[in-house]
Amino acid sequence: MSFGERGESAKLWKEGKTLDEVKSIRRAEAEAAADALGAAHLECFDLGDYPLELDRDDKGKLVDLIRKVQPSFMMSHSQYDPNNTDHMYLTQVALEVRMIAQAWGHNPGEKVLGAPQLYLFEPHQTEQMGWKPDTFLDITPVWDKKRAAMEHMQGQVHLWDYYTRVAQQRANHFKRNSGGMSGGRDCKYAEGFQSIFPRTVDKL
Repeated sequence: MSFGERGESAKLWKEGKTLDEVKSIRRAEAEAAADALGAAHLECFDLGDYPLELDRDDKGKLVDLIRKVQPSFMMSHSQYDPNNTDHMYLTQVALEVRMIAQAWGHNPGEKVLGAPQLYLFEPHQTEQMGWKPDTFLDITPVWDKKRAAMEHMQGQVHLWDYYTRVAQQRANHFKRNSGGMSGGRDCKYAEGFQSIFPRTVDKL
């Protein structure tokens, strides 16, 4: 939705960059990170930040994109974030556009969205945000790609090692919750997520 140009780019501002320069650098970083991850397409809405605000038309464009992509799951920030209200605002937007994309009465005749899970990825200061993981994903096979993507984010160097340590900690939780001392699956790097909606299963 934005490049985080005002609130998430302190390093660049300290270097004396202008707003346009910061946005250009952050766009290039996002594109390089997307390439490192093998993303097929990166859509940039460029709506600004601090504060981030979406009007009805912006939300409509996001609904159109979601219906076009038909995602099997969605991801957003924690529902509460006292350090960055843009983050929790965007999660509320994600819930709203997901709801609209599911509505048969919104632009009748279009393919409606199913019921993709909304996963909240791990925030920077978990305890302050009331975020509680209920899903752990083993990312060991693709860790090198994630680290490479992070290292393209030159404006947030301080988070590279932080999220490396987080991935190692979550790997411990993955092992523990996949069998623990009785034979848990080995895992070196993992991510934690909090799911919003119930998951449907055939077996427990």
